[in-house]
Amino acid sequence: MTEVYLESEEVNQLENSAQYLRDKLLIRLLSMLGCRISEALAIKVEDIDFKREKVTILHLKTRLKFSCPECGTRLSKHHKFCPGCGISVDVPVSKALELKRHRIVPLDRQTLEMLREYITRDGTKGRIFSISRFQAYHIVRDCARRAGLNELINPETGKKHKVSPHRLRDAFAVHAVQVDDSGDGLRLLQEHLGHQSITTTMKYRKISGEEAKEWYDKLWQ
Repeated sequence: MTEVYLESEEVNQLENSAQYLRDKLLIRLLSMLGCRISEALAIKVEDIDFKREKVTILHLKTRLKFSCPECGTRLSKHHKFCPGCGISVDVPVSKALELKRHRIVPLDRQTLEMLREYITRDGTKGRIFSISRFQAYHIVRDCARRAGLNELINPETGKKHKVSPHRLRDAFAVHAVQVDDSGDGLRLLQEHLGHQSITTTMKYRKISGEEAKEWYDKLWQ
């Protein structure tokens, strides 16, 4: 492997190399939701809306920013009174915290059916995966080894990366950019991934290589 991210076919190979439904489901969720490993491991049965085909994800990597509704003074999540005008802000801040700590994202039917089967078969309650972050990393790397996916190489730095849960998040993002790199597409991807800044999302446009190719092709039209 010489690319910096996993291609869709390689993600399928990784999933198919899983020997157990739990491991297959873990890889499937990471690749189809594009969520962080900590977020995947935090998903509970009640977070899955099978009817609306959506999943509520606890956003575990958020730098929360709040402002006073009266004077606009910047607030922290610990403020009970505005340091600018002195009004009570504990209620609006707590409501904002609740909203920003979660995001609701769509999920495909095949993955939802796998989730339904797993939950029903194992009588799962509470968290979907009763494993640690360390165990999850080993599951992904063991599957990568069986699939013959040993490492990824960054063409700019030459740095090598083992196939890990975050590489599946990258694969989701790059695939999304390749399918739709419009302004609306990038904005929706930003919301889906839970990025605070569009700059973070834009790096996947660079990785995909589509922007440079389109520019080059236009030179000869």
